[in-house]
Amino acid sequence: MAAIKILTSAGLFLAFCSLCLLAMAICTDYWYETDARRHRERCKNYANNRNDPGYIYISNHNLPLQMPPNGIEAKPGPVAKPLPRERRHLVAAASTMESHCSRQYNSTISGLWRKCHRDGFDLETDDLIYKGLIQRCTPVRYHYSSSVLPKNLPVNITKTIRQDEWHALHLRRMTAGFVGMAVSIILFGWIVGVLGCCQQHDLMQYVAGLLFLMGGTCCIISLCTCVAGINFELSRYPRYLYGLPEDISHGYGWSMFCAWGGLGLTLLAGFLCTLAPSLSGPSSRTVVHKPRHENGTV
Repeated sequence: MAAIKILTSAGLFLAFCSLCLLAMAICTDYWYETDARRHRERCKNYANNRNDPGYIYISNHNLPLQMPPNGIEAKPGPVAKPLPRERRHLVAAASTMESHCSRQYNSTISGLWRKCHRDGFDLETDDLIYKGLIQRCTPVRYHYSSSVLPKNLPVNITKTIRQDEWHALHLRRMTAGFVGMAVSIILFGWIVGVLGCCQQHDLMQYVAGLLFLMGGTCCIISLCTCVAGINFELSRYPRYLYGLPEDISHGYGWSMFCAWGGLGLTLLAGFLCTLAPSLSGPSSRTVVHKPRHENGTV
């Protein structure tokens, strides 16, 4: 009996800790983080170089990039020599940098309910927030709205963006819905487990363990859809609207790790609570002997 009480108490304690971690993850906004400070500095340096009075832009399309060998004169004609590999890489990098710098990227944190600018990362953005021109946080949408679609785009691209928006919305709804179901099931299982521990009822403890495992399953679905939704947002078409440049660091925050920690504790609590009733000996179980039928008599 002592081993049963220890396992049940440990399972209920782990389930309570998992509830705290999941509640902390739901109420905070550090599921996904981006850091655009290095990208903004590179764009500022690139803009300063372009505005330098000593900078002269010369088109490379119609000018030779290499001197011809001695004794060989360049033949006149409209055909220009191809760019060397190094120069082609520089031109491609410059055009890519210019296209990325044409769009402003901010350092943000995202949760289940809102997306916020990170405090102290972008001084210009913080100044605009202090003046009240923009908001620190914006709510995450769980309903479809056509106002978020970019304007002046071709019909095929607009249709693709609309379909992707519906798919991303479906993933966000699944993430929030299943994590809410997980918390509700784990809380109900914890109440059942506490009642079973107080009344020393093995069946209630076993049911509590099954509920913990069911809540862990819902939590797994929620976290997997969250990761799938983030990856889908980064790979949406067109890439110049939804993708991130390589010099912007991004990743999961501590809220996501709290949710994964709550998932692990929930599964461990379910294992302990389902294992505890199996350790009860035959003496603790009430055995009812039915009368045997002999010679056709009752």
